[in-house]
Amino acid sequence: MNSYSSYQNISDGWIDKIPKHWGTIKTKYVSEFRNGFSYKSDEWKEVGIPVIRMSNIGEDGKLKITNKNLKYVSSESYENTKNYLIKKNDILISMTDMNPLMLWLGSTIIFDSDELYLQNQRVGNIRITDQNVNSKFYHYMSNTDIVRNQLKVSVYPNVQTNLSTEPIKNEVFPLPPLPEQTQIVSFLDTKTQKIDELIEKTEQKIELLKEKRTSLINHCVTKGLNPNVEMKDSGVEWIGEIPSHWIKTKMKYVVHIFGRIGYRGYTTEDIVNKGEGVITISPSNIREDKFSTENSTYLSWEKYHESPEIQIFTNDIILVKTGSTIGKTSIIPNNVPEMTINPQLVVLKNIKLFSKYLYYQTTCRFIKESFYIEQTGSSTPTISQEKMNEFPILNPPNEEQTKIVEYLDKQTQNIDSTIEKETQRTELLKEYRQSLISEVVTGKVDVSGLILN
Repeated sequence: MNSYSSYQNISDGWIDKIPKHWGTIKTKYVSEFRNGFSYKSDEWKEVGIPVIRMSNIGEDGKLKITNKNLKYVSSESYENTKNYLIKKNDILISMTDMNPLMLWLGSTIIFDSDELYLQNQRVGNIRITDQNVNSKFYHYMSNTDIVRNQLKVSVYPNVQTNLSTEPIKNEVFPLPPLPEQTQIVSFLDTKTQKIDELIEKTEQKIELLKEKRTSLINHCVTKGLNPNVEMKDSGVEWIGEIPSHWIKTKMKYVVHIFGRIGYRGYTTEDIVNKGEGVITISPSNIREDKFSTENSTYLSWEKYHESPEIQIFTNDIILVKTGSTIGKTSIIPNNVPEMTINPQLVVLKNIKLFSKYLYYQTTCRFIKESFYIEQTGSSTPTISQEKMNEFPILNPPNEEQTKIVEYLDKQTQNIDSTIEKETQRTELLKEYRQSLISEVVTGKVDVSGLILN
């Protein structure tokens, strides 16, 4: 791809230079902006008119609609909020972000549908009104650093990062002539579709590898390694048969479960900066059943020493007992700093089985099923330590536990290595996609004369 023959310098602080025949313009001069409607919790229905919410706007600029993240309102609510109906080619923008890095904030999608959808609170709607601006071109442009960085310096922080209306209206973006916008959109539609297909295939491969990993662990932990061993009924539907010489017991007989005692809880005043206290583990520190200290919160030393029973050490096992990720688990690796847990977690200590073998059990389907069956709470699921104590646990002879752990460590390491490589490939494809869009819509490369194939 070639560059344009001549450029002009732009000194607005955000745009370096653009092709000589391009211009720049602010969003407010080519569009109408509208905030979403704040539907009350009792208005949400299982069926009805669908509502686009923050969770439907992907940070990759795509609409994310699934059975799990889509909510509806009644026909009556629809009649009262018709002004928030989304039209085809409207550009929807995320105006809130819980991530301190603001990766999601200001991300846009273009609504490419004639179906009825309403617009929820904290979802902004940019409706292009100028006939000389292609909505799809604006959408591609709005997800570049030129535009996103303008928004990020204008946010007002709170518990979550929020974006106000004015910075959106005052975004400055490069604007080529309309025929050239159309050519750019056609080029990017073709190229990004091919990249997206590669990304989708890679992500499907990753999901299959994860399923293979889960299935392997489930089988080894409940059936053992000897395919010819005599089996018996475990008495638990979601475990099925187990080797006849194995013992089925309960969690309370093989571990002690510790959680943060209510009167030893903490407030925001107990949260300190890194280097001034210890990590307090939250569900976000567990990813794919592995422990991570990234993006940690820190608690005062006073609170840490107040509850020695939940101080965390190597080979402890942590479980999420409250929240949307209930049942997530991890084993604590070697060489960790001083840590404790927040009220959403429990820690398993004084483990009478091999810790790694018990950890593999906590990742299995039968433990996940136990969480699902015994949890309470509709909006915030939770489970008591008493119920966790009754969870079924399998106890093979020590020699078999060791062999199962050694086998699973080797096999899962191979699978994890392949997953990591495929994940890196996916990230590279996404970075290439974003770089391509940015270079084309900002005029760094000229695609007007290219023949698409």
